[in-house]
Amino acid sequence: MNLNLSAIWVKLQSMVQSVILIIPNLLIGVVIFFVFLFVARLISRTVLTLAERSGQPKGIALVFSRIASWITLGVGLLVALTIIFPTLTAASLFGALGVSGVAIGFAFKDIFQNLLAGILILITRPFRIGDQIVTGAHEGTVEDIQVRATLLKTYDNRRVVVPNSELYTNRVVVNTAYDQRRLSVAVGIGYGDDIASAKSLIMDTLGKIGGILADPAPSVLVDTLGDSSVNLNVRFWIDPPLRREAVETQDQVLERLKSVLIEAGIDLPMPTQQVLFHDQTEEVDGDRRRQREGWPARKANPRTRQQLERGSRSAGASPDGPPTNQSASLEKETSAESHPA
Repeated sequence: MNLNLSAIWVKLQSMVQSVILIIPNLLIGVVIFFVFLFVARLISRTVLTLAERSGQPKGIALVFSRIASWITLGVGLLVALTIIFPTLTAASLFGALGVSGVAIGFAFKDIFQNLLAGILILITRPFRIGDQIVTGAHEGTVEDIQVRATLLKTYDNRRVVVPNSELYTNRVVVNTAYDQRRLSVAVGIGYGDDIASAKSLIMDTLGKIGGILADPAPSVLVDTLGDSSVNLNVRFWIDPPLRREAVETQDQVLERLKSVLIEAGIDLPMPTQQVLFHDQTEEVDGDRRRQREGWPARKANPRTRQQLERGSRSAGASPDGPPTNQSASLEKETSAESHPA
């Protein structure tokens, strides 16, 4: 079998010549792209400076500078491609992009959605860089608002990347939106303690703790009547409303209230259950108009079952008094058993 090596050699020569001819265009295209890269950085800095001078927030200035940089790089890439490949004209390139635009739109739908959401967040400014927010199961400080996502730094020094579309469409709690923030702690006192005295003691203690604002004034409200305690809701305000201040102030409040209430003789009851046996119940049990569910002290308490039984025994065993109906019936039963028919 005879191989036509001359045809292969000619083909290789033509390919090598094509590569050699394209090298100048390739070099010029790379140089042009690096020029546009330098121009993109210059434009980005210029836009950032102008936006900051005009009073725009740092986040908006960063996004607009990045968009300007990307547009410049895109134009530079198109120019470089037309230089490297002379047959590729701008019209044919835009035509190809137009044909594939639908496919690209579906493929990068989430990216475009996050891009638009990031721009809207920066324009509407529901929160800013440095704010402490809660979104879903995540809470932390906003480090950066990028075009695609927002970066959160959690309180245990971790980074959470949240897509901008989630932040724009879901609920977000901004803890530092205002200068002041209200906190609350729950304190339970005993049912036998005086509520007014406990409130007055708590208010005096709050006034001596640093970091708690006098205006708005703290307040103590009865929240619920629990199973084992009367639950009080202690409310107070702090400034600034940062996480660290909130945790430290709550720690001081709970520590002070525990020691002060115990010194004043106010009970801080633990969860307990009360079991009433049959011989410990009262004579009014069963009468829904008179029976008591708990055991609060009062002046005229009904007699217990034990007191009733002791009274019945003493009345039936009295030698001077007439026999009671119960003792008479017992005598009849005894005589019937001892004299059977």
